[in-house]
Amino acid sequence: MNRDDAECKELPIVYIARHGETAWSLTGQHTGLTDLPLTEAGERNARRLKERLKGLVFAKVFCSPLQRAVRTCELAGFGAVAEFDCDLVEWNYGEYEGRTGAKIRAERPAWQLFRDGCPGGESPQQVAARADHVVSRVRAVREDVLLFSSGHFIRVLASRWIGIEPTVNARSLMLSTASLSALGYENELSRPVIRFWNDTSHVIS
Repeated sequence: MNRDDAECKELPIVYIARHGETAWSLTGQHTGLTDLPLTEAGERNARRLKERLKGLVFAKVFCSPLQRAVRTCELAGFGAVAEFDCDLVEWNYGEYEGRTGAKIRAERPAWQLFRDGCPGGESPQQVAARADHVVSRVRAVREDVLLFSSGHFIRVLASRWIGIEPTVNARSLMLSTASLSALGYENELSRPVIRFWNDTSHVIS
């Protein structure tokens, strides 16, 4: 390990787990505030997160109150210490809730979630504002933190962490169910980075 790597390890890390598979994530339906349970495979891979996170110590664990995130958090071994944070809920898709991207684009061919938002739901700016609240909260901890949330919100959160506009960039950050990602810093707190992204090495397909 070189000097830069050693210094980077001493800085706080924010680990982010996406919830396990649900029936709608399997079919590609937009799942915002609909409170779906995990599938059997979703529960199995949430348990695998426990092994992936073994040995790590967190000053705080924050979790979306939606049951797919809560159950993932519980099966990963952090249910007893997690604090619910409503800012971590998934994008409110409004009229597009439960619909696939293909069906939406059949009516609106140029539609992009991260640019256009959803009628009757949240705009990209509203989701980014929630992400900024989370960023402020975890940066104030100054120790390692673990978050449990949902795919599109996590992509916005990562964009805001490194100071880029999610309307342009978040759509490029693919994220799998039960994946683990990490945000942190390079050498100093003024240099936020994505340390790793969409780690699914623990997931059973």
